[in-house]
Formats: sequence, C-alpha cells, structure tokens
Amino acid sequence: MGIDQALEISVSGINANRIHMEIISSNLANINTTRTLQGGPYRRKEPVFSEKPLEFSEALGAAQKKLSGGIEVSEIAEDPTPFQKVFNPGHPDADSEGFVSLPNVSMSKEMVDMIYVSKLYEANITAYNATKTMAQQALQIQ
Repeated sequence: MGIDQALEISVSGINANRIHMEIISSNLANINTTRTLQGGPYRRKEPVFSEKPLEFSEALGAAQKKLSGGIEVSEIAEDPTPFQKVFNPGHPDADSEGFVSLPNVSMSKEMVDMIYVSKLYEANITAYNATKTMAQQALQIQ
C-alpha cells in the first residue's frame, strides 16, 4: 500500500464520519417533529457504511494484497423502531384516542453516537497526520 492510498483511506473515513455527524445533527434537530412532508412523525436516520471500491487499475495491482479503497456511506436508512406514544389530547397531531406519535429519536442514544463518531473522526485525523509525517520524514532520508 502506498502512502497516497493510506491518505485516501483516512480521508474516506473522515468524510464518512462527517456525514454520520450530520445525520446525528438532523436526528437531534427533529427530536420533537410530529409531522413531516411524508406524513407522520420524523423517523430516525442511520448511515449504512460499505467498503469503497478501488479503481480498476488499483484493484488489478492490489489483487494479491486484498486492499480496500476505504469506506463510504452507501445509503441513509430509516430506523424501523416504533414511534413513542404520548397522551396529549390537546396536540394538533393527536389521534382519536388522544395519543401523539413522537419520533423514535432518543437524546441519550444520539449523544452517545455523537461521542463515538467524534472519536472515530479524531482517530482518522491522527492516522492521516501520522502518514503525512512518515512521508515527510521519508523525503529527508539521506
């Protein structure tokens, strides 16, 4: 694996974590949204990660080494967990029994995910900087 590929893998991790953090922000921003354009309450979103494929020339050269091209967000899926039901008959979105369906977003889960993703982001930045330092030191070998 070359230094440029190591840098690209770190950058792909940084970009995937940035997208994940944006999704967490969206979930937190919509924690009380009971009506969306699709109808019904907001449904929590989750990123689905997949291996980023190599270009053909890279794959051909790395066929023996089983190298990957990094990570990417392949899709943004909706969390299938059920909505929270709260009794609030005065709410405009209450059903005939007086219950309101609230989004399936948990503040504590989102905060834990945010801390986890920020640590992953930090680890990818550290790996990128370490690779960059190795490249710079390799250029100074005499």
